[in-house]
Amino acid sequence: MQILAERLKALREGRRIYQKEMAELLGLSLRGYQCYEADESEPKLAALVAIADYYQVSIDYLAGRTDAPDFQAVKTEE
Repeated sequence: MQILAERLKALREGRRIYQKEMAELLGLSLRGYQCYEADESEPKLAALVAIADYYQVSIDYLAGRTDAPDFQAVKTEE
């Protein structure tokens, strides 16, 4: 899912953190996290929830189902 990879990279770069830091946060190897950003693999649900919580965005935003990154905007769209 290319949009997920793009958004993961954009969010990480926006916070100015390294891939290694995200990998450690998620309990992954550096290569494991790099595969997410390179669209070579997708995170399991638990990792996706951890990523969404860390960046304070919705999973729908990460998956490209909405362009509104915050929870409040997603709730008002319903």
